[in-house]
Amino acid sequence: MVDSKLKKKSPTPYPRDCTFSLEDWRVLSQYWYPVARADEVTEKPMAVKLLDVELVAYRTENNKPIVARDLCVHRGTPLSMGWVEGDNIVCPYHGFSYGPDGQCTSIPAHPGAKISPRLCINVYPTVERYGLIWTTLSGEKEEIPPFPVWDDAEFQPILPPTIDIAGSAGRQMEGFLDVAHFAWVHTDTFGDRNNPFVPSYKVQETDYGLHTEYLSNVSNYPKGFQDQAPKDFKWLRVFDVFPPLAARLTVHFPEGGRLWILNVPCPISARYTRLFCPIARNFDKDKPIEDVYEFNLKIFNEDREMVENQKPEELPLDLQAEAHILADKTSIAYRKLLKKMGLGATYTS
Repeated sequence: MVDSKLKKKSPTPYPRDCTFSLEDWRVLSQYWYPVARADEVTEKPMAVKLLDVELVAYRTENNKPIVARDLCVHRGTPLSMGWVEGDNIVCPYHGFSYGPDGQCTSIPAHPGAKISPRLCINVYPTVERYGLIWTTLSGEKEEIPPFPVWDDAEFQPILPPTIDIAGSAGRQMEGFLDVAHFAWVHTDTFGDRNNPFVPSYKVQETDYGLHTEYLSNVSNYPKGFQDQAPKDFKWLRVFDVFPPLAARLTVHFPEGGRLWILNVPCPISARYTRLFCPIARNFDKDKPIEDVYEFNLKIFNEDREMVENQKPEELPLDLQAEAHILADKTSIAYRKLLKKMGLGATYTS
């Protein structure tokens, strides 16, 4: 749960040299994003970045995760250079300490002086979920995409290594939703260039975003294991989009198998993305988890190569800017939805 005791801080200023337009940044900053794996965040402060804002992530002595502005208000030193003592993060320059609510608790140079309430850093709402640390720069309520099977005893939760992409989160998101690229981009993992056909499908706009059910004979088994599926088996892939930058895929395997994938890119900047991807499955739970890491890493690296070389680098929201085919229904609906949310009329990242 979000800590309701956090003090209302001054708004985070639009970053100097920000790679997002002011309009896009204001919209995107209202939403929640993962900024780190939960197992990376310890009592040693960790520098992270979201929407070009420098942040610090750490845990208090009670294991509570904190995400704050990586900036001591005294002389502008990054708090990620400091350390944690109890519940406080300590600036390495002059020893100022800040509590979990952001308020300064100690000025070593003047131990008896009254501390001004203005000596306070921005601490952001923070949630630990699906093995990730989530935060928002200006959101008013908790909005994290649902992934109910993560805590389901019938499913095995898996958190593969993160992937850094020198490209925009919007382009990565659209690639995740694209069903026409399987035969061309994923030929070394599960795609087949002799089977490029995309059957017709429908896209529904929902109260949370978009819902798509895509049925085809493209197997989700790795190369070399394709014959494990029954003959003429139809693979159902269900996509749910939680804008602006989250999507969930449920793949229906033979014999009631289910694979859930949560695609949640962190927009570090307009053209640099850190991809987090919690997975859960109700089959093969006794097999080595390293095989899952390896297979998914290959798939996402195949996608990464495309995203890093697309032009324009940002995702065009003007539907006249790029050509479209019938297989692009989901990406077209996604672009329209982003535009409706107030993101850039031409591009967004």
